[in-house]
Amino acid sequence: MPDEMSRPLIRGRGGGGGSRHLEASVSEPGAPVIGILGTGDFSRSLARRLVASGYQVVVGSRIPKRSVALFPEEAEVTSQMEAANQADLVFVAVYPEHHSTLVDLKPALAGKTLVDVSNGLQINREGPSIAEQLADLFPESFVVKAFNTISAWALQVGPRDGSRQVFLCSDSQKAKSSVKQLCHRMGFIPIDMGLLSSALEIENIPLYLFPCWRIPILCMLSLFIFFYLYNFTRDVLQPFITEGKSAFYKMPIDTVNVTLPSVALVMLSLVYLPGLCAALLQLWSGTKYKRFPNWLDQWLTRRKQFGLCSFLCAVLHTIYSLCLPMRKSARFELINMALKKVKAGVENFWVDEDVWRMELYVSAGIMALGLLSLLAVTSLPSVANTINWREFSFVQSTLGYCALSMATVHTLLFGWNRAFDPKQYRFYLPPTFVLVLILPLIVLLGRLALFVPCVALRLRQIRRGWEKSRHIRFILPDDDCRNGLEDVSNV
Repeated sequence: MPDEMSRPLIRGRGGGGGSRHLEASVSEPGAPVIGILGTGDFSRSLARRLVASGYQVVVGSRIPKRSVALFPEEAEVTSQMEAANQADLVFVAVYPEHHSTLVDLKPALAGKTLVDVSNGLQINREGPSIAEQLADLFPESFVVKAFNTISAWALQVGPRDGSRQVFLCSDSQKAKSSVKQLCHRMGFIPIDMGLLSSALEIENIPLYLFPCWRIPILCMLSLFIFFYLYNFTRDVLQPFITEGKSAFYKMPIDTVNVTLPSVALVMLSLVYLPGLCAALLQLWSGTKYKRFPNWLDQWLTRRKQFGLCSFLCAVLHTIYSLCLPMRKSARFELINMALKKVKAGVENFWVDEDVWRMELYVSAGIMALGLLSLLAVTSLPSVANTINWREFSFVQSTLGYCALSMATVHTLLFGWNRAFDPKQYRFYLPPTFVLVLILPLIVLLGRLALFVPCVALRLRQIRRGWEKSRHIRFILPDDDCRNGLEDVSNV
């Protein structure tokens, strides 16, 4: 089987296969000539997309004969000097450390727009940016930072949803306008980030590794380690120390399966707790114009990530639970339990309380997982863009609290009356579900407190601009009043 990675991105001249016909093989009249300096993967994909968009493309290479077969037939492959002379707009698609090799092209590139598509090797917070260094190297040209967040694959297959945005910046408005027009024609959406001083921010975008996910993931892992060790101490270590009974076989499946729902419920509670904190701060300060603390700001912006981590743990808990009957240990435990009951003379193994508890808490768990799945799906950008804000807030807030309520009910039914059984307090440690229920119950009770009419009315007033530090008062526009304003004589 041939190696797929060894094939060039673009099937060019020769090679026995002929050239691949593009969507638009002939450049449109009046279209500017686009130059590309560089012959790497990105340059080849860019050339293909430009040709398909109706542009005349000329590629500048140090060794044109070696690179000519890698580009479509409609693109001219020539020397770098010739490409710089012919082009009206030039893409600089060479590594930043090689920009100095282009100094000889300075006269040919004077007065032209240079599009810098390069990225650094690591996040640069100090500056200067690569684009600013390129502008210093070519002071008579107009440098635009763009297309560095678009991969060669996205250029080759065309824009798809999240890959449609092209961040760009430049000190020249005319140069930016020409690049914006080019973006639209290629099927991308240009996002103007302002002057070239914003290039540092644009260059750092592809280098970030899940910046919004670090705190949620660290929180999830910390909770998992805590609850795992807690369950290990109660269910494995305590029987071994007190009774000499080895239960270490529970570590891979049982202990993990008890830990996952604990993490899922706490993480789901952490999704809605910052909203309650924000509401309480607004009620306390009596205004919506006072900034939240920085930690609360960051927490509020990461609620989606907390929710998806909760969904992940819930799905894994479901899979682990479905696998429980398949284990040898589960079969042995079932047989031993049956033999003990037979020896004890028990003829009817049916226990109504246990049956009802199992039926109810499994049903509540399924409903909670279904609601969590709906929350996860609507958080996808492709889905969120198809619904309006009211629908989105209804799903994420109203149905989100329903999911939290059902998950809490699921945990309560699982615990049943074991919270009052002294035998469950091994090493004087309460059952895991008792600890897990603390935070979700606080969140649900806090949410109910905000539904109290006097509290809800004051919160609505604050969010519509009312401030307790001012003398102007108003009532909500639901009542029959002059545009919602109340006549106050002492103002």
